[in-house]
Amino acid sequence: MNNSNYKRTIVTSALPYINGVKHLGNFIGSLLPADIYARYLRQKGEDVIFICGTDEHGAPAEIAAEKEGVPVEEYCDRLYQIQKDVYEKFNLSFDYFGRSSSQANHHLTQDIFSKLYKNGHIAEHSITQLYDELNNRFLPDRFVEGTCPHCGYFPARGDQCDGCTKLLDAIELVNPKSTVSGSTALVPKESRQLFICLPHFEKELREWITVQKNWPKITVSIAKKWLQEGLKDRCITRDLKWGISVPLKGFEDKVFYVWFDAPNAYISITKDWAREKGDENLWKKYWQNKDSRLVQFLGKDNVPFHTIIWPSIIIGSGREYNLARFIKGFEYLNYERGKFSTSQKRGIFLDDAIAEFPADYWRYYLVTIIPERSDSDFSWDGFQQGVENLANSLGNFIHRTLTFINRYYDGEIPKKILDRDVDIKLWQTVKELADTCDTELSKCNFQTWVGALRELWANCDRYFSAQAPWDTRNTSPDDAATTLYHAAKLCRVVSILSLPLIPESAKQIFRQLNISGETETLSWRKLFSDFEAGHKISSEISPLFEKIEDGYIQSLKEKYGSTNKK
Repeated sequence: MNNSNYKRTIVTSALPYINGVKHLGNFIGSLLPADIYARYLRQKGEDVIFICGTDEHGAPAEIAAEKEGVPVEEYCDRLYQIQKDVYEKFNLSFDYFGRSSSQANHHLTQDIFSKLYKNGHIAEHSITQLYDELNNRFLPDRFVEGTCPHCGYFPARGDQCDGCTKLLDAIELVNPKSTVSGSTALVPKESRQLFICLPHFEKELREWITVQKNWPKITVSIAKKWLQEGLKDRCITRDLKWGISVPLKGFEDKVFYVWFDAPNAYISITKDWAREKGDENLWKKYWQNKDSRLVQFLGKDNVPFHTIIWPSIIIGSGREYNLARFIKGFEYLNYERGKFSTSQKRGIFLDDAIAEFPADYWRYYLVTIIPERSDSDFSWDGFQQGVENLANSLGNFIHRTLTFINRYYDGEIPKKILDRDVDIKLWQTVKELADTCDTELSKCNFQTWVGALRELWANCDRYFSAQAPWDTRNTSPDDAATTLYHAAKLCRVVSILSLPLIPESAKQIFRQLNISGETETLSWRKLFSDFEAGHKISSEISPLFEKIEDGYIQSLKEKYGSTNKK
């Protein structure tokens, strides 16, 4: 992915839905890779904003609030703060974490709809919806489940099948039932709704998708599959109370479908960010300039909305806003060879995860199993092994280097005394791996990037062991001093390169190196900088990571419903 053609970048992830804390699959499938990429661009000195927020409209929020016996606005206020706090604990570096229910999004969505309507891209159709007589309401698509009529997957939701990714209408499901009441006696009823005419945009969408040469295979294949099967008008309104009202006579009692207003929130949240910055027009630099680009990170279930539906909305409303330049789609993360399930108490969710272990442990392990090319599987044994590898390579190298300097050099980084072939070869390897990290992360190839990063850590630790300064300190003091000079410099290198992945640990390395004023950026421009003569490191050196005992892992398997119990 060529970044040089653009002056600024907007990074977004899928907007997490408001009804509850997200699980690890949601985290690794959009939020975490978006954060890593945004941090990387900042390190490179690029103009980047990382925008996200809660997706708050629609029936799930309305029904969840009803179950709690509180107004839906109050429910969303509380859950917004809960999610925001959890993401802060995971060190997600949003420039702004907003809400799709903001007034900015109400105004924007109504304006976009009005332009679509004026441009002839909105149609009216009567549709048959399932009505739950036990609850006296039209049943939202997401609160119907049944067997997918296309692939036979169960349970498919009323709006989309997780098995084949096809978008559905609830009425299509085989043997549908209400997930609210459990009733299978659902009554079909007619309702007049508004639709966006997706076939109007097929030619432009096809041209736009065809020129995207660097998009991941999963993103392109899902988009092309939709186009090959032929686009149909898509309903954009619902018979609900909670949502953005429709500014059209005869439809005042309806609201926009959550998937019509939610993507617009990327823009409205940027507007809220600009307003907080004191410049209400600042958002235009990012959304309305051709030298700006939009980069999005999504799970595969969200790909159709961001490659077909939302681009159609933007095109049909007059192309006032930039279309995405890069969309990174991810497969699913499974949990111990099964699916995450709130109802069955299977899997670990972010609030529980951060209560168990530091954020960097999760960030590191999840990227090592990121479902980039196929579905992957979280396991507690794998998590334990991942943290042990982190401690044995990076943690071991940093701790040995800095404690040795404190113990034998009074905390002062030694001068380089000798020019040795081993050090020349070391830095050739380090620079090659740094280049690989740069190249792969610029392309959002997370698996190869983290592989190069791990190889770098291992090389550093092997170098320290091979040079054995505990021996040469007595037999060849110049060799020992030279080794510690290079090892200290390597500590700076790995802290900078590791920051996007494990930011708190990277900053801790900087604190132990006694480098101040750079802990937020850790700029690539200083990647191979030397320390000033006489530089002293901190006298307080502590291990970065702790290994996890087998007994504790076993207790976590019991607690979170593992199917892989020893």
